Amino acid sequence: MDGLDVKLTEIIDRALGTKNLDGSIPESSATISGLFAAVSQYLAQPVSSEVRMIATTVAELSQAGVADEERFRAALLTLRHALDAKIEQDKAASQLADDPELLQEFLMEAREHLAGVESGILTLEQEPDNKEALNGVFRSFHTIKGLAGFMGAAAVQELAHETENVLDRARSGQLELSEPIIELILKAADELNRYLDKAQTCSLSELPRCDSNLLSSMAAAARLATEDAAADVFDAASDQVVAEVAVAEGAVAEAVGDETLPSPAASPTRSIPSTSELTKKSTESSVVRIETAKLEYLIDMVGELVIAESVVCNDPAIKGSKDPLLSRNITQLARVVQEVQKTSMSMRMVAVGSLFRKMSRLTRDLARKSGKLIELVTVGDDVELDRSIVEDLADPMVHMIRNAVDHGLEGPEDRRLAGKAEKGTVRLKAMHDAGDIVIELSDDGRGMDPARILAKARRQGLISEHETPDEDSVFRLIFEAGFSTAEKVTDMSGRGVGMDVVKKQIQKLRGRVSIRSTLGKGSTFVLRLPLTLAIIDGLVVGVGAQRFILPVFAVREMFSPKPGTFVTLENRVEAALFRDKLLPVIRLSRLFEAAADDRREGVLIVVEGRDQLYCIAVDQLIGKQEVVIKSLGKTFRDIPAISGGAILGDGRVGLIIDVNSLRYRN
Repeated sequence: MDGLDVKLTEIIDRALGTKNLDGSIPESSATISGLFAAVSQYLAQPVSSEVRMIATTVAELSQAGVADEERFRAALLTLRHALDAKIEQDKAASQLADDPELLQEFLMEAREHLAGVESGILTLEQEPDNKEALNGVFRSFHTIKGLAGFMGAAAVQELAHETENVLDRARSGQLELSEPIIELILKAADELNRYLDKAQTCSLSELPRCDSNLLSSMAAAARLATEDAAADVFDAASDQVVAEVAVAEGAVAEAVGDETLPSPAASPTRSIPSTSELTKKSTESSVVRIETAKLEYLIDMVGELVIAESVVCNDPAIKGSKDPLLSRNITQLARVVQEVQKTSMSMRMVAVGSLFRKMSRLTRDLARKSGKLIELVTVGDDVELDRSIVEDLADPMVHMIRNAVDHGLEGPEDRRLAGKAEKGTVRLKAMHDAGDIVIELSDDGRGMDPARILAKARRQGLISEHETPDEDSVFRLIFEAGFSTAEKVTDMSGRGVGMDVVKKQIQKLRGRVSIRSTLGKGSTFVLRLPLTLAIIDGLVVGVGAQRFILPVFAVREMFSPKPGTFVTLENRVEAALFRDKLLPVIRLSRLFEAAADDRREGVLIVVEGRDQLYCIAVDQLIGKQEVVIKSLGKTFRDIPAISGGAILGDGRVGLIIDVNSLRYRN
């Protein structure tokens, strides 16, 4: 933009310097044509509303010919001063935008405000008279505009300013927040989010102008309520500005072209924060922003501290010591390390409410697209989960919401005939349970028909005709790849890929998904997830001299084999008889070539992998331990059935078994 600013400034100087013998500006001058072309090109770029208004006036006057020379010269001079001020502003903003730390802080704060905008707009859609929500949305766009101007992001500043104008009209009661206006504001928020993403790879000052149709719609909406009155006010204000500028231009002429005199547009345009924003800033001053890489490194080091403390506490010399002072100090050390570990792990935690708010927007858009009346109710927004889990949950949640809206909930007419309220309900609930996080997604729709699912599965060859699975097994069929009971494929669902993605992603997060459904009343999907992916509750087992760790969440039972427990099928597959069922047996000693004799004196551990039970044969159970997961690095990351490693209390390394892939490694 700097090059275009300078070019336009030079053309304005030439236009002001081109005169007839009587001192007037020639209407047929090529300079005027060039001026119109340059201003038109300039208006296609993102600029502040103040500069755009002046440049638009110059373009209109130059296109119409120099009929009112005094007004034309005054407009040129005003635009010239405005460009000088903008060039200086851009230089200062460019220095700030080149600071990567400031840039990331701007992007982060702008995204936080846009997240609040989305939540506030959805509230206003349900409660149009909610002044607090309206003021909150207005303040968010106002702050984004100020930040963008400070950083030189003219494209972001322009759209935020136009949206702010619309919201200001709504605040003053001149504009009703109808559905089209709500949709327009949400589109503006989406557009700003896209531009913030672009800013990761493009300079803020080089961002192209936002969608011109969106900007035009915003401007039209701002004029909608008081168009005639606004036009009168604008004309009166324009005449006053022109008169003032004409006086200034005369003074400039007497000073022989002195361009240092002030003009109405010469001073930089800065957004002055309101009292409420200053209060908010002072409240947030206690918050320190930390780079994710530094936080992850700190947590890794705390993990190393926990391991070191465990090694020290389990050292034979210390464990065998009779010194009471040493014992007391070791106990204090363990307590302090445990507190440090809890605090560091809490730094990874974020409220699940941020994810639920994203689902609010999705539900709203899907409801409008499907023509259904839907209300999303959330419970437990303040429940905290590991940040990485919340990020990875977004995709499965999208598929489940789509499934609930498209397949679960009926249309208004069908619900009325079924004796239900026309508006359906989708409920998202998060809660703690036995050390895990449970997220339930339920709807009060038509529910799932087991007979219909079973019939479709048999047609696809997933279930044989003579099999009679229980209801839970039938419901789990919807997680099979390519399975769908939809009569037709829509842009929302029906291709049979959504629930398959849900199952795989939840298993990747070391979680489980189950279904409860009552035909005609609705369905509930239950996700059970660990609090964090950095620590795992493990069952430590021994195979020969080796140590392995089985995730406790996958372990169902443990028992000692008896004579007759083991059988061989087809002279090649070993199985174990457990509760009148034959389960496949996987021997870690054979898989990892560890010397062992786990047939006669070992232990069988029943685990669940990919919704199937099987047995793992080991030599001995060593105990249950909470371990810090460590990556095995590039060299060993492709070892089959191993998901990572951990350092045990005695300093030895234990390999963590991936129970899902182990199921198919025997």
